[in-house]
Amino acid sequence: MTSLAGTIWDGMALWRMRAAPDPDSKPRAIALPVSWDEDAASAIAAIAPGHAPVALPRLAEGWIAPLVARGRQLGILADAAEQDRLAHALRALLLARAAAPGIAIWRGDARSASRFVLNLPAFLDAEGGFDAGAYAAAVAVGVRVLDIWTGAKSPRLSIGFADLAGLLAGLGLAYDSAEARSVGAAIAALTRGAAEAESGRIAERLGAREPVALIAPAPPEATVVPGLAEAARAALDEAAGSLGLRHQALVALSAPDAVERLLGAEIGGLAPASGPTRLTLDREGWVAEVPTRAALRLGRAEAERLLAPAPDSAWIALAQAIAPFLHAAPPMPLASAAPASAPAPLPSRATALPTRPGGSVWRVSVGGHKVVLRTTEDGAGKLSEVSIALTKEGAAYRSLMDAMLQTVSIGLQHGVALDHYVEAHAYTRFGPAGVVEGDPAIRRATSVLDWAFRRLALDYLGRRDLADPSEEDCAPDATGHAAEQAPLLPMDLPSSPAPRARRRQFKLVG
Repeated sequence: MTSLAGTIWDGMALWRMRAAPDPDSKPRAIALPVSWDEDAASAIAAIAPGHAPVALPRLAEGWIAPLVARGRQLGILADAAEQDRLAHALRALLLARAAAPGIAIWRGDARSASRFVLNLPAFLDAEGGFDAGAYAAAVAVGVRVLDIWTGAKSPRLSIGFADLAGLLAGLGLAYDSAEARSVGAAIAALTRGAAEAESGRIAERLGAREPVALIAPAPPEATVVPGLAEAARAALDEAAGSLGLRHQALVALSAPDAVERLLGAEIGGLAPASGPTRLTLDREGWVAEVPTRAALRLGRAEAERLLAPAPDSAWIALAQAIAPFLHAAPPMPLASAAPASAPAPLPSRATALPTRPGGSVWRVSVGGHKVVLRTTEDGAGKLSEVSIALTKEGAAYRSLMDAMLQTVSIGLQHGVALDHYVEAHAYTRFGPAGVVEGDPAIRRATSVLDWAFRRLALDYLGRRDLADPSEEDCAPDATGHAAEQAPLLPMDLPSSPAPRARRRQFKLVG
């Protein structure tokens, strides 16, 4: 067993909780530093597969100790002192949630692609600037880690960063601005310069395999962040002064995974923020809307301004500014629905959040199953998006529900009247169904969709004619009604059945 004695883990206070990588998995015991949160615990559970208890220090030392030992064997690390310095640097970066290798290294999976990711907001300094020196040193650590992991044989490594949008907001810059693009380009230039400079230092020890580029892209001459452009230029100049490089390619952005969650990076790569709030599960299993970490660093007005969803053109412009310093094209950002404005503190589960400009949120229980209905409105107050979050159902059920509500949202945005959806989905009958807790106007429902669309009809159409179904209608499917047990063919249906009558002749079976 790896010893923690003499490391920064020795004597560190830990707190223990039960967490799972996703709602469908069984929670397990996780021990992590007291300053870390539940999201980090779920990330640890995802990184370390299995059901046994996990402690972050031992999980980290499981790859740190053998990796630095291998670096000494390969000659990348000259002596025991250099070996200890790299191990200490990796622990310090991880503890600060500033940088870490990808899942492949954590799991010891030599067959999967490896990467090293840096969490950009972690390098914001106390004065509101960017600690370029610490960032360049972290990039150099990443190059050494990946070179050791690949046995000093791979010509291509993958050093990347995450949450550029969070960094820009922390610097007080709008994502879609010329200042933000200059900062993004300088960050990418600094990453490339520091990575190639470290590759040159390794080449001095093990031999060069690649020539230094005769023509390199020029970083911005200046940015609004003091010293950033100068640091980028200095790093590129140092790399250009190398006699040769060990690697052909070094800088690439990757799609986010559990490592970004572990570091507290809420946005992958250079993707824009989706808003000042995010959805998470509280300790009782309810979906809760909470401020993002970037929003917590700002006032409410600043968070809504700087973290508002950006158009595709803003991402494209930023990608074009950064691309010359990358060795691979950046991945497209994951699409996400634009959230409503930052809400007031969440009330108890038995009430709806007050309707506010931008939408509302209802948290109820349908047949004992927790349901969160969230709406978004356009500038005129018209319903434009609908989403339903479920915490108890399986992944397939939740995915189908998400896909169905996305089609509804697209239809609403293209002019389909809400009453058409109400007629189609009110009184649909499938589980979960039964008593509704948390909605005083709708006391029973024949399905989650039934409750949701009757609630939308009440809020947006003033439809008070959709009365509650009877207890008989909400009975479990196993009992059935005579009409439901009748043969499905021939289907002698009325030409224009009412929603309630139509639903009583159909049911969804599994």
